[in-house]
Amino acid sequence: MTPPNQDDWVLLARAVRPQGRHGEILCDLHTDFPERFAERRNLFGRREAAEPTPLQLETHWLPTGKSAGRIVLKFAGVDSIEAAEALTGTEIVLPASERVALGPDEFYISDLQGCTLINVAGDDGPNELGTITDVHFATDRSGKKLEHATPVLVVQKANGDEILIPLALEFLRNPDLHNRRIEMALPNGLVEANG
Repeated sequence: MTPPNQDDWVLLARAVRPQGRHGEILCDLHTDFPERFAERRNLFGRREAAEPTPLQLETHWLPTGKSAGRIVLKFAGVDSIEAAEALTGTEIVLPASERVALGPDEFYISDLQGCTLINVAGDDGPNELGTITDVHFATDRSGKKLEHATPVLVVQKANGDEILIPLALEFLRNPDLHNRRIEMALPNGLVEANG
């Protein structure tokens, strides 16, 4: 299998630390579909600009308690605490061609990151707010994502300040991911209140 180009990968998880004595690794989740790990055995590990390397997933589980909202992954050949520590910071990625198809008005975080956010509801016409750098999701006290809560876009303004904008479908007007541009009609005062 020929690895895809550097830009053709989807981030699924990031290794945080060992979780157990036999090579298990606690990871931050970067996917809304953790159940798909049951179907995916051939993954890749990526560090910075290095070429991703194949990883064979043996098993996985979703922890409870203080690690809720994360995932534990166990890879073939990673059988000790030391081997798991060596993977700390590694991004667990998948070729973009293998990601789950989304429905209308659903987006991958990686597709939103880097898009310019435009407010088209202002009196002076469209106003460029900044660049989307991340998406935050509401969680309960245990860290479990609240399924019906509106995600929040983290937008970096030209001056470096951040504003938080709810990704509410009633505000969304023209999500043009191909041209890296998201248009929203935001209520008066929302930008100032969240800036």
